[in-house]
Amino acid sequence: MNNLDLLKRLCTENGISGGEKSVRELIINEIKDCVTDCKIDNLGNIIAFKKGKKASENKLMISAHMDEVGFIVTDIDCDGYIMFDEVGGIDRRVLPGRSVKINDINGVIGVKPIHLCDADERKSIPKYSSMYIDIGAENREEALKYAKLGDSITFESVYSENEYTIMSKALDDRAGCFIMIEMLKSELEYDAYFTFVTQEEVGLHGSKVAAYSVAPDFSIVLEATTAADIPGISEFKQVCNVDKGAVIGYMDRRTIYDKGLIERAKDIAEREDIKLQFKRAVAGGNDAGAIHESRAGVRTLAISLPCRYLHSQISLISKNDIDDVYKLAMLLSEDICGGKI
Repeated sequence: MNNLDLLKRLCTENGISGGEKSVRELIINEIKDCVTDCKIDNLGNIIAFKKGKKASENKLMISAHMDEVGFIVTDIDCDGYIMFDEVGGIDRRVLPGRSVKINDINGVIGVKPIHLCDADERKSIPKYSSMYIDIGAENREEALKYAKLGDSITFESVYSENEYTIMSKALDDRAGCFIMIEMLKSELEYDAYFTFVTQEEVGLHGSKVAAYSVAPDFSIVLEATTAADIPGISEFKQVCNVDKGAVIGYMDRRTIYDKGLIERAKDIAEREDIKLQFKRAVAGGNDAGAIHESRAGVRTLAISLPCRYLHSQISLISKNDIDDVYKLAMLLSEDICGGKI
């Protein structure tokens, strides 16, 4: 794919769960001229429909989530330090010293200096109750000029790329949104629904509502998934590998994936020389968990991008893997909509 400037703009927008407005506006501006119908539901999901060259034999919903992990302001002390908690699952080990953004002001996550910690504290992972955000305010009154209780906090991150990889915050799941936008901008063979959903990171809430509204027969979820192909991890525990292609799984903690869709994805990948790998762990979950059990049930498959350092200030994906996910999603959607499954 050549339009990676769009992916950069998606990733550098801030939108934690429940605060996806700016991401939603960017997406609507990108797709408004290439969809047949587009609406926003009560949870802030974008539900877009595009007519293809032919009517679909099966109603298909392709979905990706707009929200990213982040934090929320829970209190501000008398000295102007900001207390916070997580929105979505975040590894606390990576937090001290990280740069974050609250509204239009930057801050840094602080913790007790190591030389003041006792032996037990040095060995333990800091809890949220022992961390704070420093924006340089002199007191609570000054801090309240820039932040208030309930405000969203996002990682402050730099988007960068080289010939092979992309590094940024929020690649989970702005990369999935990017692929869906590129699909919508193409000439589709069949009618299809595309949902850009909210609040995945805090319980799959947006996808549950979107699936109920669309009432699809089939769904393809485009997502980022953990790649642990790093030093010190054995081959069998690496889950999946960056630059080894699109990822599908047989099962995670929320979903047993449709076996017919798995087999068709395998056949397409072999026939079209698309790199495909299978998750080597039963772990985690994604919007498929809510979508597949909507109404009378939805035949569902997640096609994922392998992503290192998921849910952190900087994640890493492969440009080649983006292409493989796009190709597989396009071809699988054509088989579904064409009644070949």
